Amino acid sequence: MRRLFVAALGVFCLVTPATAEERPTGLTALITGDDSRGWEGVGRLNIGRSGFCTGALIAPDLVLTAAHCLFDKDTFARIPETQVEFLAGWRNGRASAYRRVRRAFLHPEYEFSGREGELRVVNDLALLELDRPIKNSTVKPFRTAERPRKGDAVGVVSYAHDRMDRPSLEEECKVLARQSGSLILSCSVDFGSSGAPIFSMASGEPRIVSVVSAKAEVRGRPVSLGTALERPLAELLALRDGAAPAPAAATALPTRRIVMDGPRDRSGAKFLRP
Repeated sequence: MRRLFVAALGVFCLVTPATAEERPTGLTALITGDDSRGWEGVGRLNIGRSGFCTGALIAPDLVLTAAHCLFDKDTFARIPETQVEFLAGWRNGRASAYRRVRRAFLHPEYEFSGREGELRVVNDLALLELDRPIKNSTVKPFRTAERPRKGDAVGVVSYAHDRMDRPSLEEECKVLARQSGSLILSCSVDFGSSGAPIFSMASGEPRIVSVVSAKAEVRGRPVSLGTALERPLAELLALRDGAAPAPAAATALPTRRIVMDGPRDRSGAKFLRP
């Protein structure tokens, strides 16, 4: 079986923060209320004592993120839902809404091995049910759409280690390739961006088409990796509703692993510093 391999970009703790001139020019900080208008449904997920990821609202009580965010990379154990909080529109020390997580649904075919150097991108998806729906008129859930094609333009709204207190928007990056239920993208992401929504604007409104799973390097080029949504999300919604997911089709593509080397933070995020 052919596998896609990506090389490590470096060791996070040995690299100094980039200067303003070195930062990707495609990122726009969402600092003010005007900047953030329409993006309040994206929020920071505080996980455990010090970890965090990014998540996005797809219903008043449902947040979409990456499954690996809910694992402790030291113990390989699931992080309890009681240790997860969603901060919708978190910006400059305040959120538009604060919610605890009541239940978490991880894709049944996702496996967190915990072993250094291995990362499963396919099915790296989780659905978080909030303890109370968010009924704030400024925090609107996003719709989802089908997986984009190679060459399509997409955008990402995410938090990261150097922008923990406000998100950044990359309005346009590209789908470089599609590989067996995953996307390879030119989008700029970093530690903390796990689970960030990848948007398509093809319909005239932002619709989530994937979530960020990892950052890597392919043939010397930094890339981000995303999980396809259509079928995995439908299966997660079925789990939430108490129905068994449909059996895999006979023509389903084989699951593949992305092999990486490098550190992971306490939340289980598998990003590497460029």
